[in-house]
Amino acid sequence: MFVGHALLAFAVAALVADWRGWAPQRALLVGAIAGAFATIPDIDVAYALVGLLEWQAGDGALGASTAFWDASRGVHRSVTHSLVVGAVAAPAFGLLAVRGYSPRVRLVRSVGIAVLAALVAIAFVWGGPIAALVTGLFAVSGGLVSRTIARRSRVSPATVGLAALWGLWSHPWGDLATGSPPDWFFPFDAAVLESRLVLHPDPTLHLLGAFAIELATIWLAAAVLCRLTDRSVVATVNRRAAVGVAYGLAALAVTPPTLEVSYHFVFSILGVGLVCGAIRETPTSTTVASVRGLPELETLLEAGVTALAAVTVALVAYSSVYLFAIAP
Repeated sequence: MFVGHALLAFAVAALVADWRGWAPQRALLVGAIAGAFATIPDIDVAYALVGLLEWQAGDGALGASTAFWDASRGVHRSVTHSLVVGAVAAPAFGLLAVRGYSPRVRLVRSVGIAVLAALVAIAFVWGGPIAALVTGLFAVSGGLVSRTIARRSRVSPATVGLAALWGLWSHPWGDLATGSPPDWFFPFDAAVLESRLVLHPDPTLHLLGAFAIELATIWLAAAVLCRLTDRSVVATVNRRAAVGVAYGLAALAVTPPTLEVSYHFVFSILGVGLVCGAIRETPTSTTVASVRGLPELETLLEAGVTALAAVTVALVAYSSVYLFAIAP
């Protein structure tokens, strides 16, 4: 759901900015800022890298992933996913986006740093050294985003703070169907949604439903991007996306995926999208590089939306075959 977190925050923030009458480019920029902040809570998985130190190559690829996620369980979706922490950190990130070098500006930025340092201290007292470590990574990451925005754009610190607040608050809701609920109100002990939301009692249909939610989020972001760049989503999709319907046969050939074992499904269905999006039927003028050897936006957008459409078609085909031929 990592991509989904960023794209949901981007889409909603950009739509709100557009609704408020902001210029399309500015609305897209605010959406991108919110999306960047929405990814920061998952910095807590950095601690899980220690799990790889215990992994031996002989365990295979699945052994590596198991070691990684086992190490993350004690800290992932804890302090960095707290709505309370987000409410305190977002204004601090806004203060760090203040521009200038006057004594007053330095004082304002110092206040932001002090607030973030206080969060690290609180995490240490209530959660221990590991919680303090991931909170420190969280604070540094957000600070880097804020300073980058201050140097490369003219977005006001207040807007940065609001975008940060939305990005941080939107993040915890994205994993409710795929993982354990976050620690919503750390450091306070308040139990809310203590278990994963079950979309369907059949574990495979539950996974397919969660995957569909992720796809819907990406479609929303694509629709917002097309709207703000005056393009049509439907016209952007290439007909080769229909090839994804062949993926329905995979339901008859491979083990049904679940949240516990889903690698074969995720990698293969994304591979369908990658192939459909990357392969072009005939070269066109849009394939010519525009700036520094990079493809033009039209080319990238067509490839991305076509890949998304192919994955969607593949998911519908797979789900249909599973429902009518395999599901009990």
